[in-house]
Amino acid sequence: MIADAIYVICTLTSLLCTILLARGYRRTKVKLLLWSSICFACFTINNILLFIDLDNYFFANVQNLGGLRTLPAAIGVMVLCYALIMEAVR
Repeated sequence: MIADAIYVICTLTSLLCTILLARGYRRTKVKLLLWSSICFACFTINNILLFIDLDNYFFANVQNLGGLRTLPAAIGVMVLCYALIMEAVR
């Protein structure tokens, strides 16, 4: 029960970061905020898949999403690394 609450809180936190970063980008048009919001959107998807994978309460027939759930996190980190490199080159 406590683990489920922590998964939900982590998902909501990353979703809130995504929203706040996207709002900051809309206001200032700083590209790094856009890339960071995309990264946190990927982290949100990762947290949702983690909750589905580890909590077999809602989806009892899901076996193992280990490889699938790490893919959004890896994509998010790659997007942010790309953005940081591009900003450093400018």
